[in-house]
Amino acid sequence: MSNLHDAIGLCIPYGNQNSQYQTEFEPATGTIWGYFNPRHSACFSLGLLNDIAAHDEALARNCGQIEWEGGLYRPNHYVLASRTPRVFNMGGDLALFAMLIKAKDRQAIAHYAKLCIDNLHRRIDNFCSPTLTTISLVQGDALGGGFEAALTSDVIVAEESAQMGLPEILFNLFPGMGACSLLSRRIGMRAAEELILSGKILTAAELHKMGVVDVLATDGQGETAVRNWIAKNAKRRNGMQAVFRARQFIHPVTRTELDGIVELWVEAALRLGDRDLKMMNRLVRAQMKRIESTQPADEVALPLAEVAA
Repeated sequence: MSNLHDAIGLCIPYGNQNSQYQTEFEPATGTIWGYFNPRHSACFSLGLLNDIAAHDEALARNCGQIEWEGGLYRPNHYVLASRTPRVFNMGGDLALFAMLIKAKDRQAIAHYAKLCIDNLHRRIDNFCSPTLTTISLVQGDALGGGFEAALTSDVIVAEESAQMGLPEILFNLFPGMGACSLLSRRIGMRAAEELILSGKILTAAELHKMGVVDVLATDGQGETAVRNWIAKNAKRRNGMQAVFRARQFIHPVTRTELDGIVELWVEAALRLGDRDLKMMNRLVRAQMKRIESTQPADEVALPLAEVAA
């Protein structure tokens, strides 16, 4: 590679830059940076899910290799992050859920759930690559499906002001796109169920103490923390990647398991009543209020207590 390509921090955009999921490549460290870049609400809309799939399907099809400079190149790391200030991802498209549940449109609900699981499982499976380490960089709120997306990576880096949680129980549902499986892998089944059933939103520091977050970063220094982690582990990367693969053998999260839990989620969603849907819509409004706020994150707590009241 040229000297230009050897510069740490030089990230070169590739793929469709009009996408709601933008990708860059850092040749010096062999790192893909993927950013949620939603056009409207910072949640997993159908458009965002499809744009993620457009990139990640090709990556998995090439066994973790990207098309680069006229050939295939095997990256070392793939970082998942967000371009929305103070928000990683707010999770499922609750407004769409409420509409489809009210219409009892099981097929559409199941289709949405399958798109989510397709994207999550590719990352859980490291895109069929034995040497690709996945990293989540959480620089803001990660709720519901956003938290589940962060949990799919081998390593989670979070800035101190980030808040994460699974509020689905507040509208009488549960997080069905990987939370049960992925949290239990990290902190055990009992602790995972307690967190899911609490509906609590926790700080990155709290989750770091629990063993969910691997690296706690100073606010505004998330990308630097990722690069420092990559540099620190460069000499032992081969052994470390093997340990991460061993983790998958010891505590596997299979597609069959994810599909079975999603089926439970679809059935549970279709049983929600009017009161539950009203609560869901209140949460949508609370989330939008959080996204649109110009105040610092520590001055605007997500008003879930108000929602649950």
